Amino acid sequence: MRRLLSAAGLAACALGMLSACSSAGGAGNVNAPTTAPAGAVVIEIVAIDGARSFSPNPATVPRGTMVVWHNADAVTHRVVLNDGGLDTKTIAPGAFSEPMALVEEGPYHCVIHPPMIGMVAR
Repeated sequence: MRRLLSAAGLAACALGMLSACSSAGGAGNVNAPTTAPAGAVVIEIVAIDGARSFSPNPATVPRGTMVVWHNADAVTHRVVLNDGGLDTKTIAPGAFSEPMALVEEGPYHCVIHPPMIGMVAR
């Protein structure tokens, strides 16, 4: 009986560790692109450093051009336009956001690290 309870306890711990790895604060989107599409404007996420968190900043994104964020930092980030018009979802270290069409220009920030700020312009 003790062996059965011990095995059940180990299985529960293993499941708990697996579910922790897949949470929103974990590895990010496992289906995230590993490269940027040709012709897209790439904004690098470089550090948690206020207005120097993104490069280039400000970024110029011509109308009709796709934009992607590349997480060159060692931690997960999630970029949103301040007006809510764009959301990258979580971006794991080394990953790219999904390509997006920028509808409006304006300021953006990292939801996970609010001091990280940037600007996209036309």
